[in-house]
Amino acid sequence: MTVGVEAKGRFRRMRKRTGRGKGSGAPWNTCSNTLASNTVYSSKNSVTSATAALLIYNIIISSNAPLKQDFPGPSNPSRSSSVSRNKVESMIKMTTESSPSRFKKKKRLFHTTVTASDSIYSTWQCRVMYYWFKKHKDMPNSEMGGFTRILHSGQSDRFMDEIPTFVAQPLSSVIHQGYIVLNRPWAFVQWLQQAKIEEDYILMAEPDHIIVKPIPNLSRDGFGAAFPFFYIEPKKFESVLRKYFPEERGRITDIDPIGNSPVIIEKDALQKIAPTWMNISLAMKKDPQVDKAFGWVLEMYAYAVASALHGAHNILYKEFMIQPPWDTKIGKTYIIHYTYGCDYDTQGNLTYGKIGEWRFDKRLYSKIWPPRNLPLPPPGVPQSVVTLVKMVNEATSNLPNWGS
Repeated sequence: MTVGVEAKGRFRRMRKRTGRGKGSGAPWNTCSNTLASNTVYSSKNSVTSATAALLIYNIIISSNAPLKQDFPGPSNPSRSSSVSRNKVESMIKMTTESSPSRFKKKKRLFHTTVTASDSIYSTWQCRVMYYWFKKHKDMPNSEMGGFTRILHSGQSDRFMDEIPTFVAQPLSSVIHQGYIVLNRPWAFVQWLQQAKIEEDYILMAEPDHIIVKPIPNLSRDGFGAAFPFFYIEPKKFESVLRKYFPEERGRITDIDPIGNSPVIIEKDALQKIAPTWMNISLAMKKDPQVDKAFGWVLEMYAYAVASALHGAHNILYKEFMIQPPWDTKIGKTYIIHYTYGCDYDTQGNLTYGKIGEWRFDKRLYSKIWPPRNLPLPPPGVPQSVVTLVKMVNEATSNLPNWGS
């Protein structure tokens, strides 16, 4: 990745101001009344529900050594320094051409993770995702290391031998209240506590990601690498977010417009962030105002806030991922995220909001396996959509026992 002279200077200044983005120091006690509860995690990682569905900050009882859950505070003031938004935004558009030689001397491998349930919907996406991970892992320019599917069903499934898998315990329905995405941060907490992770960096990905080319380690100088989502708007929801990110912690623009995925981050930083991410997610879900404001992206906001609290800032990398049908070209991207349905007429015109004569939507296969050899889109449909379907077809044609 090349960084212009001006951006390099900004990296250095920001690095001095933020202490490389790794938070430590005195515990953060703000909002302690809001976040107190009677829910604890036992030594067997099961959940016992009492009168509330939240954890007390900085307390997780585990059979393994606990994660370091300290927050930046007065004993380490450099960790709570603000990073100017315009300086972060100046780094959004970056390329991987002509990287400085010091970045080529040694590979900085990252471990790729996805969280998943044992549903058909999640399983077929994981199998396709892992197929393409393996195809690109050992190619030139790759810094992809190991892979783990973090299965938060609480029990193994029949794909343990095909996909490297860590089994995590799920939250109870009393806690997640039907919003099962809350299992994601809790699953990461368990994995980080219990698994032996050899790489120094983590890529948090999702089952509905298809890797289109080898991924280098896009993080730099203590900054993570993250995709900026247009619908994560900290400024718009400042009054809500200040419950968890008070003014003394920094400007609201210090919260990056990200979710937890895709993100490449130092393992040590994620070990600090994960318990905070989990606790803020639970606190937000319990608050009706916040739950209503954020809806299905609540857990994404929680990750963004947790990262900011720990001083973990990110290079906002727009070319990290594309999302068809809105992004039409593959370009320099590394990941296709097929979260949106793709509907077209026979002339190749997008009919979004109306079921198309040709369509691909992962939700069509929430309870059944997608068939092999899905029909290709008609002429005129953008490259991103054509590539997506071809890549799904290649994976399903080569994976054994597909749909059985």
